[in-house]
Amino acid sequence: MTDHAAPDDAHLAETTLQSELICDGDFLKIRRDTVRLPSGREARREYVVHPGAVVVIPLLDDGRVLVERQFRYPVGRVMTEFPAGKLDPGEAPLDCARRELLEETGYTGGQWASAGHLHLAIAYSTEIIHIFFARQLRAGTRKLDEDEFLDVHAVDLDELVEACRQGEVTDAKTLTCMLWLQNVLSGAWPLQWEDVAP
Repeated sequence: MTDHAAPDDAHLAETTLQSELICDGDFLKIRRDTVRLPSGREARREYVVHPGAVVVIPLLDDGRVLVERQFRYPVGRVMTEFPAGKLDPGEAPLDCARRELLEETGYTGGQWASAGHLHLAIAYSTEIIHIFFARQLRAGTRKLDEDEFLDVHAVDLDELVEACRQGEVTDAKTLTCMLWLQNVLSGAWPLQWEDVAP
């Protein structure tokens, strides 16, 4: 891993001494690195290499938002989440967000705004998720992959907030997006919207 420590954090940084690919999957890779700790001792770090992803907060004109329900095999349950998907090689995050929203929900957005990014699982994954808002939505036809099965629902924000509070929504990216959504709607966190041609 590359050392991204700021000068004031140099005393916390770990330095890569050796890196080994231990699993080369179709989607994910797993690496085992030997690192030098700030104390001078050595340690091992195993982590998942992820291509990156996007998540979209789709705002309907009536104030509701679009969410999806789909079975997530690793946790063995159906999860409520905002539309999301992984980046294809060389794909720009906004292009990926537009593609995923259309494929999974059938909607296109007339205006888009970037809300930064999040690191999903910093202890064991390189995954970074780019957060986007979409509005001026227009309904169309979904284009799901043949191995993709999900339901799309329009929900009131209060209903979604309560589902988060009750522990019915536990997906980390969706919970992070709820923080963004509440702050954007309150005016605390302004966005820069841009028109995007269909």
